[in-house]
Amino acid sequence: MMRKRLGFLIFGLVVLTTCSAPQQAPSYREIPFTEKPKNIILLIGDGMGLSQISAAMYSNRNRLNLEFFPVVGFHKSYAYNDLVTDSAAGATAFACGVKTYNSAIGMTRDTVPCPNILEEAEAKGLATGLVATATIVHATPAAFIAHQPLRVQYEEIASDMLDVEVDLLIGGGMQYFSRRESDRRDLVQEFKEKGYEVYSYFDRDLAQLPFNTRANLVYFTADKHPVPVAAGRDYLSFAARLSPYFLEKRSDQGFFLMIEGSQIDWMCHSNDAQGAIKETLDFDRAVGEVLNYARKSGNTLVIVTADHETGGMALNPDSKMGRINGTFTTNGHTATLIPVFAFGPGSELFSGIYENTEIHQKMREALGFEATTALQESDR
Repeated sequence: MMRKRLGFLIFGLVVLTTCSAPQQAPSYREIPFTEKPKNIILLIGDGMGLSQISAAMYSNRNRLNLEFFPVVGFHKSYAYNDLVTDSAAGATAFACGVKTYNSAIGMTRDTVPCPNILEEAEAKGLATGLVATATIVHATPAAFIAHQPLRVQYEEIASDMLDVEVDLLIGGGMQYFSRRESDRRDLVQEFKEKGYEVYSYFDRDLAQLPFNTRANLVYFTADKHPVPVAAGRDYLSFAARLSPYFLEKRSDQGFFLMIEGSQIDWMCHSNDAQGAIKETLDFDRAVGEVLNYARKSGNTLVIVTADHETGGMALNPDSKMGRINGTFTTNGHTATLIPVFAFGPGSELFSGIYENTEIHQKMREALGFEATTALQESDR
């Protein structure tokens, strides 16, 4: 892969000059986009449906960065074996373009590993990255880099990550790499032997890293799960600001980046409306950072969606601006349609109503990848 040989000093100057708070975006027509995107940034708000978005908006002076997206569509989130999907099947639909069973990680319904868009991007010379506010081996990020029949096989998923030359990994779950129960492998050391720079929350904060763009980077934000944003987790916005600039220095061909706001889902499982609002607002701040990058680059397609809705959240009639009374119908997932927001070159592909697998196909089409394989066609 053709890699730019730029040092971390130049990269640091680029990041520092972009560290202002998100500003109001100009209208869609004022932005000169390239004809096709060079980069794709897919942001997934796990468990984020229209009610979570509405609650966050009305709790934030009636504004969200999501409002700056000119194209909006909806996807059908159901899994192969259930109208109500889980994150594993939902993320595999995005990553591989197949409908599969709940709990499958990068597998078809027949437990055959399916090629994913991150692997394809790597093979074509693009840089790649994954960022999450859960463990990096959790279902959503795992579906873009691993192939396992069950989402709970965390150590096997961690092992799979050594087989893909991913440029950037930011998330929790260090224990699955360094203190494994299934074998005595030290995957942190194996990453280092492959030339990766590996850091963790125990060494230093993410903002204190040297950011040497000549090496792949792994940063563990927690030993297992990162804490909720209400308990002090604060790295998602910085990671969303850092990652595109880091990846653009890693390849002249462009990049694919997936960023997950993981804990919206967890708050809704707990029927914690205020927690869900805080997590959604944290995710929206990350969306704003990515939009700032996309506005400046002109060659980046940004897509924001969710794998599913969680909790059947509703905004009760006594809710007011700045004071939302959110309630829930379940502590599980629901099968409601999920919004898709798109910005940048290729964004017009994402309007309308379509299967969740079409997000995969639309991303590939936008990047100019060759036609869908027979495997993907047969498993939709």
